Amino acid sequence: MNNPVVSNPLLGVALHAVGATFAATCYTPEKRIRGWSWQSYWLTQAAFCWFILPLVVAWLTIPELGAVLREAPTSAMRNAFLLGAAYGIGGTAFGISIRYIGFSLTYAIAVGLSSVLGTLIPPLVKGTLFTTLSRPGAEWIVAGILVGIVGIAGTGIAGRLKEKDLTAASARGSFSLGKGLALSLLAGVLSAVYGFALEAGDPIADVATAHGAGVWRGNVVYVFSNTGAFLTTALYCLFLHVRQGTLREVVALPATAPAGARLSVNWGLAVLTGTFWYGQFFFYNLGHVRMGHYKFTSWAIHMIMLVLISNVVGIVLREWRNCRRLTDQTIAAALVILVGAVLLLTYGNYVGDLAAAIH
Repeated sequence: MNNPVVSNPLLGVALHAVGATFAATCYTPEKRIRGWSWQSYWLTQAAFCWFILPLVVAWLTIPELGAVLREAPTSAMRNAFLLGAAYGIGGTAFGISIRYIGFSLTYAIAVGLSSVLGTLIPPLVKGTLFTTLSRPGAEWIVAGILVGIVGIAGTGIAGRLKEKDLTAASARGSFSLGKGLALSLLAGVLSAVYGFALEAGDPIADVATAHGAGVWRGNVVYVFSNTGAFLTTALYCLFLHVRQGTLREVVALPATAPAGARLSVNWGLAVLTGTFWYGQFFFYNLGHVRMGHYKFTSWAIHMIMLVLISNVVGIVLREWRNCRRLTDQTIAAALVILVGAVLLLTYGNYVGDLAAAIH
């Protein structure tokens, strides 16, 4: 039973926007965690994002899931898992980086690098990039990617200005540009690997399509890519727990917990984080399957929107308070450029899909 998906790039971009919003806001609950070490929070939210929810959602949306898993190529399952494990290292580095340089700068560096690598390298490795870019609308796609890079760089410049402003205002807090930069670069490279994990899992999704999965086909790939990410994340968090003796706080807050700290609240916030983080994968798949001939641009669209929305979130959370007018103007200009990049990529996908329909 095959249920083909009709391409609709405009709807695809809208769904990518929903996923990017989930991704941009998923870390905000961390600010209200009390009485937990970082590893307790990270391990708990990762268990939901990368292990529990992928399994539950696949079970709910993939018809004949057992048969799909039996028929799927072993190599595809293995490769998606291993590449997902590499992504898990990047995701952990990403979370630590936020503590040092904040939401905005972390997203600018890590997501910017991931956007370029994750978009262009998969089709380049497959040998389809130049053929794909010879189709109608390709010039808009290229322009959108280039403008997106400029916009992401702009948010990075604004973030650097912000760091100087906060230092000058004696509001530095936990800022550490050196540590944050190294971690965000690592996160950017390894986050791009996630695009390879999804590509590696395509044969699994094809089997799911043959069983009638339709638009939900990508959910079965997350069973492997996300559990791979959970493995490396859990190992690192458990290492920290053993070294610092903090594992018990997951079930009982320590005596040193600050006043007002509640275990149920911490668990609720961690589950909310994991659910939001998984939300980006869920809507990414729904957008990706509708993108038509320029599906490879899904990663760029998602990442550019993520940078755009995450910086708006940073502004709402007052990460930019006490900044100079120049800093405010720089981030405002960068956000406008990012909006332009999304519009260019959307139009390029629309033109490509229209041309394909005519022919």
